[in-house]
Amino acid sequence: MKKLRLAIFASGNGSNAEAIIKHLLNSATVEVSRIYSNNKDAYVIERGKKFNISTDIFNKIEFTSQEFSETLLNKKYDLIILAGFMWLVPPSIVASYKNKIINIHPALLPAYGGKGMYGDNVHQAVIENNENESGITIHYVNEYYDEGDIIFQTKCTVLNTDTPDSLAERIHKLEHQHYPKVIEKLCAEIL
Repeated sequence: MKKLRLAIFASGNGSNAEAIIKHLLNSATVEVSRIYSNNKDAYVIERGKKFNISTDIFNKIEFTSQEFSETLLNKKYDLIILAGFMWLVPPSIVASYKNKIINIHPALLPAYGGKGMYGDNVHQAVIENNENESGITIHYVNEYYDEGDIIFQTKCTVLNTDTPDSLAERIHKLEHQHYPKVIEKLCAEIL
């Protein structure tokens, strides 16, 4: 049986990428084929090497080029996973991979989404607005930041004593726990 092929796009540390790779490592039906990054110094590159997964590095001009879009389409990935990827995906790629690109966001969308709302920016805003809860959202990617159809959400309590770092720690646990499982479920639906 041919395995489903996934590509992961990441810009930084890559802890979600590693959680996904580890979760799917012994899968008979799914494999992470390649990592793509817009940051030549991203630690996700080292995480990929641990599992013999190559990383392609690109800049903004390359990423928005028709050639990049065509190359990606020719790879025929079954799913593209954004895991801490900071750039808006070009419309040509979104159109080519309609409902085959997913992202994880560290808040309960539609709240605290959009350009510039990532990482500590999100957690700081949640705390400043005295929210009682936060969480994660896994969603399909469209032409806009954080506006695609929601696939999955789960919540955690925001404590009075929370800092952006302490809230981020709980959010990361939710991400690592749920993102790989949601991806696996989506892959099962493709098969």
